[in-house]
Amino acid sequence: MRRSSVALAATGVALALGVAGCAAPVHSSGSPTSSLPSTPSVTPTADPIVGMSLAQQVGQLFMVGTTASSAQTVTLDAISDQHVGNVFLSGRSTLGVTGTADVVGAMRARVTASSTDSEPLFVATDQEGGGVQVLSGPGFDTMPTGVGQSDLSAVTLRADSARWGSQLKAAGVNMNLAPVVDLVGIESQAESNPPIGEFQRELGFTVGSVTEHADAFRAGMSSSGVQTVLKHFPGLGFVTANTDTASGVTDDTVTGGGANVGLYRHEIASGAQVIMVSSATYDRIDPSSPAVFSSTVVTGLLRQTLGFDGVIITDDLSGAKQVEYLTPANRAIDAIEAGVNIVLVSEDPTVAPGMISAVLAKAKADPVFAGLVHAATVRVVELKNAQLGSDR
Repeated sequence: MRRSSVALAATGVALALGVAGCAAPVHSSGSPTSSLPSTPSVTPTADPIVGMSLAQQVGQLFMVGTTASSAQTVTLDAISDQHVGNVFLSGRSTLGVTGTADVVGAMRARVTASSTDSEPLFVATDQEGGGVQVLSGPGFDTMPTGVGQSDLSAVTLRADSARWGSQLKAAGVNMNLAPVVDLVGIESQAESNPPIGEFQRELGFTVGSVTEHADAFRAGMSSSGVQTVLKHFPGLGFVTANTDTASGVTDDTVTGGGANVGLYRHEIASGAQVIMVSSATYDRIDPSSPAVFSSTVVTGLLRQTLGFDGVIITDDLSGAKQVEYLTPANRAIDAIEAGVNIVLVSEDPTVAPGMISAVLAKAKADPVFAGLVHAATVRVVELKNAQLGSDR
């Protein structure tokens, strides 16, 4: 089993990009984090991914979607032929735990020494609760909305989350793209926020409520062997349009030193290991580019200012209207150049082959970009080594 060093990966990204940090954000208030599990430790080696080909490294940097009710051919072939190391169950499924496990099993059967260098798959889905719950049917609970979860005590939510996590794990899912930690400004205006407030995805309306309940949700999932993903950095709680269905979505409220970003400092300090970056544009942080393509946001603010050294994943870059102004290939390349580690291709997996080929071609031609690919792969493989022992 490989063992790798987060510090080595962070150094590689910093040297390749050389991006200066942003203004330091304020500290957020929140609940004690003693109930959260400690971050797994790893043993550094001189070459953390020795023996992995460049094509296999590139494959680890993609998470390709399939409908949750079936393993699509394009996704199966992406694992076998393009070495994709991560998959996402999308849409809505009522197959239940056993039926979902069959879908996951078909994808795991494609993991070989030649496909993913025998690295196990991160199998992810959106199991937040309320209207954003991909998996249902026999064996899966109906989960409350984020607002409903915020009405629970932290103790109760942790216990509930552990049960929901055990259901995911039994179905073969080891990563949940949740919890939502977007801070929605005012409760009375929540419905005017299409991506979060309209669906009651927020874990309350204060920094304290969000961090307390996010900690409890993460702790419960982690105790069941499911990796959580905080989203959507640096915050979607103030936008007036949804990046999935609208273009030109811009936030003019969130700052690098404000409460929205500050609560991520708390979550990072309490052991968060994966963070999703939004595709909105943040005028008061970097008005020139959506956050997923911004080195100022990804490397400057999240990596250097907040000190996050875990895995960074994009919001969907395949079907979101917000990113349609770029070709799929350029979306993937620009995100990796900004410092992202995993490119999410969930809505439209048919664009994944071209994205992967473009990233591989650039890595072969550009040593600096190849260094970014290597550093990102280190982070992904390290997290797998630490989290997926039972899947090996």
